[in-house]
Amino acid sequence: MSLVRRQSLTFRLTLLFAAASTVVLLILGQIVVRSVEGHFEEQDMAELGGKLELTRHLLERVRSAGEWDGLPQLLDDALIGHHGMAIAVRGPDGQMLFAAHGVSFTPPLIERAGPAGRPQVWRSDDNVDFRGIVGEARTGMANAPPAFVAVAIDISHHRSFMDAFMRTLWLVVLAASLATGLLGWFVARRGLAPLRDMRRKAGEVSAQRLDQRLSVEAVPVELAELAESLNDMLARLEESFRRLSDFSSDLAHELRTPVSNLMTQTQVALSRNRTAEAYRDVLESNAEEFERLSRMISDMLFLAKADNGLIVPGRESFDLADEVAALFDFYGALAEENGVSLRQAGSAPLMADRLMLRRAIGNLLSNALRYTPAGGEIVATARLVHDDAGATTARLSIENTGEPIPPAHLARLFDRFYRVDAARRSSGDGAGLGLAITRSIARAHGGDIEGRAGVQSNVFEMWIPVSKSSGQ
Repeated sequence: MSLVRRQSLTFRLTLLFAAASTVVLLILGQIVVRSVEGHFEEQDMAELGGKLELTRHLLERVRSAGEWDGLPQLLDDALIGHHGMAIAVRGPDGQMLFAAHGVSFTPPLIERAGPAGRPQVWRSDDNVDFRGIVGEARTGMANAPPAFVAVAIDISHHRSFMDAFMRTLWLVVLAASLATGLLGWFVARRGLAPLRDMRRKAGEVSAQRLDQRLSVEAVPVELAELAESLNDMLARLEESFRRLSDFSSDLAHELRTPVSNLMTQTQVALSRNRTAEAYRDVLESNAEEFERLSRMISDMLFLAKADNGLIVPGRESFDLADEVAALFDFYGALAEENGVSLRQAGSAPLMADRLMLRRAIGNLLSNALRYTPAGGEIVATARLVHDDAGATTARLSIENTGEPIPPAHLARLFDRFYRVDAARRSSGDGAGLGLAITRSIARAHGGDIEGRAGVQSNVFEMWIPVSKSSGQ
């Protein structure tokens, strides 16, 4: 079984092509054989029918019992010039009146009653093949029962021809099968050439050459979809490698800043003797950097678990509006200090992990506060949405006024360490993991999140499934 799986596609196509051709040739050969045999049978039946009618005509001329004695001579004369033809006549009383010399008629043939019988084929005692028929023949005697006439013809030459024909046919079929197999191999090799080209080009792809693409126009129509799928896969791989490279660079950059701060402050503190109060200040500053590193590592561990499906949300009943209100109270002082107003609307009860969603909503509000200018507004709207299939989702949209995010950045907003404004990398506004964590939390609940730009605002909308159609 393993051998069959390891056979090449060219071999399989060649084998199938040869097998199909052989089957077709065999069927065609059987049709030809049957046609030839049918032709020979028709010829034989024409001669047999003619002799049967001639014998009937001779019997009709028998008017008395005395004329029976001359019948054998008439029948012998009728067979002159017809080599291989034989006639047998059985009288009304069952007595054999005439039989050709050297021919043994089968009892079923000569004893068959009725006006005419189907042809029979048999082999005589001296291994000669015959085909014969039997029919009734009335005499010219009044009220006399009919006699039975059997007419046979030697078909040995037909059999010899058919045997030679069959041998030739099998040799032709064998040679044609080999020839079609060879032709099939050549055609398969030529036909699969685009696949070999695709394999060669795929072999050229590496981590440094992910920009390679297969030419869709150069392959047959049947392989165009495969080429497009491979190109799409390469595009996804290229994008994934690019993001991974960017992520590695960003991670190194984010870790380098606090580590560099720690090293610098520690080296400065150790450069000379200082007071206990100065050492305390250095330790407090280091503690802040350690706290930043700890948060970053914790966030990275959370994202790693989310990527591997290890986050299992708890389930409790609550309303998204309540969590938004609690977070508005938490961020109220900061919003008032920045001159940003907070407004809440709607309600969306659901069953989910309260702490995880509170963290996700907090990330969204923190991000909105960071990019909302003074005098701006943040609006959080919670609602339940029912689709045509009967499914219900809880949706929370947080819209903040401010400069719209450029479309080029929308697709990467949820990438790790990605910031629209690169100048903020060292501003201490966070590690750039908040939106990535929010998306992981939404997806862990079976939902998702998207960002879009308005006229003079930005909107982040998160949705969580509440229920599916129950068939009610």
